[in-house]
Amino acid sequence: MTTHNPVGIAAESPVAISTVDHTGITVSSLEEALDFWVKVLGFRHLYTWTFENTPFIEKLVGVPGAAMSLAMVEGYGHRVELLEYHAPAGRKVMKPRACDVGSVHIGLYVADMDAALARVAEAGWMPVAEPQTVEEGDRKGMRLIYVRGPDGITIEFMQVAPSR
Repeated sequence: MTTHNPVGIAAESPVAISTVDHTGITVSSLEEALDFWVKVLGFRHLYTWTFENTPFIEKLVGVPGAAMSLAMVEGYGHRVELLEYHAPAGRKVMKPRACDVGSVHIGLYVADMDAALARVAEAGWMPVAEPQTVEEGDRKGMRLIYVRGPDGITIEFMQVAPSR
């Protein structure tokens, strides 16, 4: 594996991060996203907030005219912030491939991958291919698969190798 150290950044002085708070995902429908994350994946809905267009929101997200609603869900030691923008007009639905720059995914361990795949398929989330099994190394025997939702969001399901 090759590492990259941009010119001018000292490798021995990382940013002093205390903890990770959440992962944010922009969705086309907050209601549909909440149904999936809460009813299908089992996350807990913490709150929903609506933000009208203000200079604060515009400057925070770097989008002139921005207005949005957001919902925070929590589960399995992680929080996900779901964002539905109401403005500005002309927003795009991006459906990047895993290789496209800017594409991200969240990896979730599941006890039964086949059951998880069947359940998310009912909500319109489909695998990009067949499950793959790691053939060597520390994760030998682990099953992995990417599933993609209607908005192009990707989740990776990971099932640990059976005990021998």
